[in-house]
Amino acid sequence: MTNILRKSIEIGGRTLTLETGRMAKQAHGAIFASYGDTQVLSCVTVSDEPREGIDFFPLQVEFEEKMYAVGKIPGGFIKREGRPAEKAILSSRLIDRPLRPLFPKGFRNDVQVVNTVLSVEQDNAPDMVAMIGASTAVHISKIPFNGPIAGVTIGLIDDKYIINPTIEQEELSEMHVSVAGTKDAVMMVEAGANEIPEDVILEGIMFAHEKIKEIVDFIEEFRAEALSLGLAAEKMPFEKPTPDAELEAAVREAAGNLFREAMKKASAERMQKEPREAMFAAINEKVQNELAERFPDQQAVIADVLYTIEKETMRSLIAKDKIRIDGRRTNEVRPITCEVGVLARTHGSSLFTRGQTQILNALTLGMISEAQVLDGISPQTGKRYMHQYNFPPYSVGEARPLRSPGRREIGHGALAEHALLPVIPDEDQFPYTLRLVSEAIESNGSTSMGSVCASTLSLLDAGVPITAPVSGCAMGLIKDGDDITILTDIQGMEDFLGDMDFKVAGTEKGVTAIQMDIKIAGIDREILTRALAQAREGRMFIMGKMMEAISAPRATMSPYAPRIITMQINPDKIRDVIGSGGKIIKKIVEVTGAQINVEDDGHIFISSVDGTQGEKAQQIIESIVMEPQVGQIYKGTVVKIADFGAFVEIIPGVLGGSGKDGMVHISELSNHRVAKVEDVCSEGDIMWVKVLNVDKATGKVKLSRKQAMLDLGLDL
Repeated sequence: MTNILRKSIEIGGRTLTLETGRMAKQAHGAIFASYGDTQVLSCVTVSDEPREGIDFFPLQVEFEEKMYAVGKIPGGFIKREGRPAEKAILSSRLIDRPLRPLFPKGFRNDVQVVNTVLSVEQDNAPDMVAMIGASTAVHISKIPFNGPIAGVTIGLIDDKYIINPTIEQEELSEMHVSVAGTKDAVMMVEAGANEIPEDVILEGIMFAHEKIKEIVDFIEEFRAEALSLGLAAEKMPFEKPTPDAELEAAVREAAGNLFREAMKKASAERMQKEPREAMFAAINEKVQNELAERFPDQQAVIADVLYTIEKETMRSLIAKDKIRIDGRRTNEVRPITCEVGVLARTHGSSLFTRGQTQILNALTLGMISEAQVLDGISPQTGKRYMHQYNFPPYSVGEARPLRSPGRREIGHGALAEHALLPVIPDEDQFPYTLRLVSEAIESNGSTSMGSVCASTLSLLDAGVPITAPVSGCAMGLIKDGDDITILTDIQGMEDFLGDMDFKVAGTEKGVTAIQMDIKIAGIDREILTRALAQAREGRMFIMGKMMEAISAPRATMSPYAPRIITMQINPDKIRDVIGSGGKIIKKIVEVTGAQINVEDDGHIFISSVDGTQGEKAQQIIESIVMEPQVGQIYKGTVVKIADFGAFVEIIPGVLGGSGKDGMVHISELSNHRVAKVEDVCSEGDIMWVKVLNVDKATGKVKLSRKQAMLDLGLDL
């Protein structure tokens, strides 16, 4: 009989169960994780040998959404899952980021973690279940790993923190914070919030970490039991490759203080990236040439040692001497310029430049019907506000093939989207679909936070009534023993060689988004507190520069932006507006040139670049749905004569459709006896009539010429 291990723990009032030994037994680690009716299979495998000729850890983390998990058949022609949806890609990143730093430095074996979502109960989101499953799968495998990690999501309702909130609780929550960490420290934070103060966010992160500690202990117990049952493996031996001692000593002697002197020179002169990199390249070339004869065919190893020296030097200058590579103080933001209205025909645009990072942003406004349709396992089916981010290779001076957006681009776009979502006006106030696109046309650190700032500027330029402007700043960390230095507005080299990339966006009131990535074994409350406080200072400085360019939404929209008129009609009248086979609404569009979107609840959105087109369409629709009002006086046309009275059209038909008429009984034609209807009127005559009654059952309208004339003071 095959051994099977199952263990459970309570998280947020629900039971998480981990199982191994029943499924995917040829994987090097496999966990079937259940949280309520949400079930995820996490499997990990590792190559037997390291991959040659690479200088990075080849880790793949996948998050596969299976539509059968929510009882759906995939849309489209093929009817099978295709390219991962944006939510799945973001979930992959969410799991990857806290796992990656905990593999040994220098480990070059291919590792693949596949999380397959098999069943979803919407109140129990699968991403954190997958994170715990993936961490446990790696932990019970033979792969060397400095984990485990665990993750939870935190909500805030009535000043109380909620672990893994349900959908109903999410709607009431003031924040959505995903936190991952080890038993000792926080590794990753991903947050969206409704302008929440930094101290409230911090306490939420610490609250989450207490629960994470419990889950990590549970995973450790699971591995211990799995080992005793033969369901877990001993870790494969690994020693970090080290260069030959003689070669390393020779490289260090040849390099001497060249990197330190070059960096101090770059700092003193506030040198830009290109001349600085040219200096470092010259040092590399000098050392390579000097050692080429002594150590032939060792250029790659020499380059690795030189990289180590470069990294050590930069970190030492910052940690010990507080000298940054571009001469800034540790809390100083790079020079900023902001421009709006830079593109002639877009509905809103901006150019945000901070040092050598530059974002060109464009805003497009559209009909509500142009909102994005989402086909996935989450309950969200669409969104009317989108932010997308592009990173062309020329932004860093490279010539590479242009590809579709990768995980990084999708992640950066989502971060900026979350940052601005709390200030986007509701559909009732601003009935538009909004698409913001950030083009990172120059990059040297924190293009994602530049995208947040540029997006705010474009929204204001377009006249969108956002509730508050949002700015963002990326923080870095250099931790050298007990020396801890927090860096404001990190540039590329500080990000690449540093220990943390901590992005914070928000308004003056509070935080709207956070994304934290750690390259070391986590950070504690003290570092988080300092980073959040320093980030706020940076954000407010950047906000001030933005407000110098534009401080409020423009009073008028671009002449090229659509004008949208919103109206509400009785849902029973929708078929009258649309007409048989859509004939009426097509005719309205043809006659006016406006776009018309009719919702099932009777909301109608009319869009036109020329406002008069929309007004004309509105008037036609009002005529179609108009109902006679008792006591109202109308100027109508006699359309038919009968012995007992006259039929008068009081609401004309439009676009070839029939109008609305009522009957004036012969006794209501005048204040004296009328022998024949023809004595008073003929077909085609215009007359004033008053509505006496509308029969609710039949819709028949009873009119009076006599009462109308008397009310108007006209002679009969």
